[in-house]
Amino acid sequence: MTKGTTSMGKRNSKTHTQCLRCNKSSFHIQKKVCASCGYPAARIRSFNWSERAIRRRTTGTGRMRHLKHLPRRFKNGFRTGHSLFGKKVASA
Repeated sequence: MTKGTTSMGKRNSKTHTQCLRCNKSSFHIQKKVCASCGYPAARIRSFNWSERAIRRRTTGTGRMRHLKHLPRRFKNGFRTGHSLFGKKVASA
């Protein structure tokens, strides 16, 4: 009954592979569930006991292609591409 070298030699199979959604090597092959993001569940896996994990993947860690322009657009009242109406010059 060996607990050392011979037992270590049998550990050559992988339980987790790469997840399609989060790209981490956390997708359990037999369970077919990601341990990190919870894929294939519709909602992303997150718990309040891991505040740091939420901070790593929250809004602001990516490109924010839409959200990063909103403060400027809000400041200007969400104006669009139409021309601004100036004061009319009185023709004499």
